[in-house]
Amino acid sequence: MKEKIADLMHKKTGLPKEQILSLIEIPKDSSLGDYAFPCFSLSILLKKNPVEIAKEISSDISSPDFENIQAVGPYLNFFLDRKHLASSVIQKILKERSKYGSSTLGKGKTIVIDLSAPNIAKPFGIGHLRSTIIGNAISNLAKSLGYKTIKINYLGDWGTQFGMLIAGYKKWGKEQELKKNPIKHLQDIYVKANVDESMEQEARDWFRKLEAGDKDALKFWKKFRDLSLKEFNKIYSLLNIKFDVLSGESLYNKKMDATINLLKSKKLIKKDKGAEVVDLNLYGIGVCLIRKSDGATLYATRDITAAIDRYNSYKFDKMIYEVGSEQSLHFKQFFKVLELAGFKWANNCVHVAHGLYLDRDGKKFATRKGKTISMSEILDETIELARREIENRYQDLSKKEIESRAKSIALSAILYGDLKNYRMNDIIFDIERFLSFEGDTGPYLLYTFARARNILRKAKYKPSSKIEFSDLSDLEKRIVFALSQFPSVVENSYMQYSPNLIANYSFQLAQLFNEFYHKEKVIGAENEHFRLSLVDSFSQVLKNALSLLNISVIERM
Repeated sequence: MKEKIADLMHKKTGLPKEQILSLIEIPKDSSLGDYAFPCFSLSILLKKNPVEIAKEISSDISSPDFENIQAVGPYLNFFLDRKHLASSVIQKILKERSKYGSSTLGKGKTIVIDLSAPNIAKPFGIGHLRSTIIGNAISNLAKSLGYKTIKINYLGDWGTQFGMLIAGYKKWGKEQELKKNPIKHLQDIYVKANVDESMEQEARDWFRKLEAGDKDALKFWKKFRDLSLKEFNKIYSLLNIKFDVLSGESLYNKKMDATINLLKSKKLIKKDKGAEVVDLNLYGIGVCLIRKSDGATLYATRDITAAIDRYNSYKFDKMIYEVGSEQSLHFKQFFKVLELAGFKWANNCVHVAHGLYLDRDGKKFATRKGKTISMSEILDETIELARREIENRYQDLSKKEIESRAKSIALSAILYGDLKNYRMNDIIFDIERFLSFEGDTGPYLLYTFARARNILRKAKYKPSSKIEFSDLSDLEKRIVFALSQFPSVVENSYMQYSPNLIANYSFQLAQLFNEFYHKEKVIGAENEHFRLSLVDSFSQVLKNALSLLNISVIERM
């Protein structure tokens, strides 16, 4: 609808459509219209008072989409023809179904998204959850807008820590313990080796062998990597998240010399106390360390090499790194190095940062009574809590049905509990609050969806292309208008890399529906078929919105 306003205003004033679209507002008070356009920007162009401009334009433009276009001071207020809107929006939703909200905006363009990136031989910590689910939601949004998306899980599978791990395993490793609980056993070994000063030289020797391609070193490394991936995949499977590419730092072990030589050829490398660096102080972001004095490469070297390789492989239009905000300087530095090296596409690399998870006491959610918290423990605990809640509410369900619903509700709690927040904010990870069936939670949204579907089942509703109705109640008008906003919310959410816009929209839409459910009669109402079509449309849009967050709805709670 904003596009239609922009067309009207462009024809009347000559102002560029893009500028008009950026100025259109949605009034907080619906009595002031559904949309408003401030005429201040037209004062200079038309050399008139904005109040006079608003009056003149309101008397000279019209459209069947609007029942009234009214001047109020310097504002033009647009009132939608609600019957026309209801008919067109509901028909569109019921025709397009799961496609409603999608577009071809990104057709022909490729987006690469780097996300998740857990570290081999370490627990999949709760910190990696944010990158995984935020990155996945951004990918879903991009895909719905027609972009080709390539999700890369770039594992932390290389570095000096592997020398320490191999040396420690040679000394304390037990095959039986490794098979029983691989991540825990490897983590225990690493901690033990790391505090033993006598292990330092042996660890360095093993990593040197690993970098040189020694068969024994590679055999240990591959074993640790495979066992870690097996554990990680259990979590990804439960989260229902898949990747297009499984990569890792190890892929670039033998390619970094070429990168360093390229930077040298561009005269970017300087010597600093035996190390090789790129000085970025001129840009206010310090010094980017490329190779240490002992010859070891670093994250920046590997990320620069990986970025070049990815562009050569995918010719992306944009590459998004969904990584915690504590890595902001790292991304600023290596993006700038790529730019200085002459890669124009470096300006299309974006760091989409996120804040931390905090425990209920407001402190970093990293340990519980000295113990590292793994994602698998969190998932198990959440599913168990959901199972208990279902058993308390419904006594006649089979064990299989309870288990299925518990998983769906637990995942909605975790995913929505995170994604409803602006990603840059630190958030309190309170799973009991996330699991509530009331308020701004995932289970509340699932319950609302199931309530809507239950109405349709009771009425034995069948969709029809012909929708008849008389006048609309205020609540019906508000729901229809909210449904009409969904495509623009999807677009804005992607453009701002902010899945919370979809989450917040879902909650507001659910609140409107629940208000309608309690106040308006549906089955047996004079305009029953229209109201059933409205309920159907609502449930479809809520389902579409939640699917972008990777939340699956359930027909019955």
